[in-house]
Amino acid sequence: MSHRNQEQYASDFDTVEAAVDDPERTVLDVDGVTKDYGQELAVDDLSLSVKDGELLTLLGPSGCGKTTTLRLLAGLERPTEGSISIAGETVTGGEGSFRQPDQRDVGIVFQDFALFPHLTVAENVAFGLTDDEAAVEQRVDTLLELVDLTDHHDKMPSNLSGGQQQRVALARSLAPEPDVLLLDEPFSNLDVRLRVEMREEVRKILKRAGVTAISVTHDQEEALSISDRVAIMNDGTVEQIGDPTTVFENPESRFVASFLGQASFLSGQVTTDGVETSLGTFPTERLNGSVGAYSGATVDVLVRPDDLRATPTNEGTADGSVIHRQYNGPSFVYRVELHSGDVVHCMHNHVETFEAGEPVKVDLVADHELAWYPVE
Repeated sequence: MSHRNQEQYASDFDTVEAAVDDPERTVLDVDGVTKDYGQELAVDDLSLSVKDGELLTLLGPSGCGKTTTLRLLAGLERPTEGSISIAGETVTGGEGSFRQPDQRDVGIVFQDFALFPHLTVAENVAFGLTDDEAAVEQRVDTLLELVDLTDHHDKMPSNLSGGQQQRVALARSLAPEPDVLLLDEPFSNLDVRLRVEMREEVRKILKRAGVTAISVTHDQEEALSISDRVAIMNDGTVEQIGDPTTVFENPESRFVASFLGQASFLSGQVTTDGVETSLGTFPTERLNGSVGAYSGATVDVLVRPDDLRATPTNEGTADGSVIHRQYNGPSFVYRVELHSGDVVHCMHNHVETFEAGEPVKVDLVADHELAWYPVE
């Protein structure tokens, strides 16, 4: 996702009003949690906290430990070490205490929604509620209104679309008013168009409900577009945690930079003026953080496709040549091999067509600070 797209997603949600009791109160606290399966260390000394009404997404590749973390929070797995507290009460850790899933005030929205096919929409939402009949009916009506399914009260799940089934699953999980709501790859079973629509809808519902939520996904755009904060996981640990704009534009490691969007790295040498690269010298004020301590050292500067622009030219003035192009509908992403040996990506409007082998000049057009990493 480009910087501009991420900012647009952020602005779309700035207008959603959250019904939060105390945005400074920590609802979930994970302290030094480790899950060891013997030959495999799935989660390694993980610590994080989530505030009241916050939506945190655990993002990472397959096998990074994000799903195991979700299962530890739900009580479906017991940690080898560490403690987990929900709403100020320790649910695991601390003198060996461990609360079973049904003893934790946690709701779960499963990947496949897991609706009861023999129950109506209203009966699915009411399942597990123990109040008197009138109170249950009122709660169900309130939630169906919240998820915009009032007219589907008596329908069976099989008569609903995928998006409607997801909203039923969300309403059912919200019905007992959990302290924390867990969402396991909540949009993976939806088609692409509906996925975009539903993640916006789900965020709005969660904010209106004022619920604290933790989502798990491997989809970068999904995580960046719905989350208050994103925790990037790798090999059972959190590499970086922060708001979507920060983790995307200022990744703290090469792994985070490479995992979020298309990342290219320009090799350069630190000078008194900045970093000298094959595309020119990037002045110090264009770089994220001070490079002064690395004077004379080689560093890699992160550039994304929308940071660079290629222009056809002759061999004598070219910085490199096009070696591949990827058509994305409204845009082309061109892979350019520079004379220095670095390979970068340049994003262009779909009407700007370059051919493989065409010599090009590459210019930096980014209007933001660039992240950089020492070469080890």
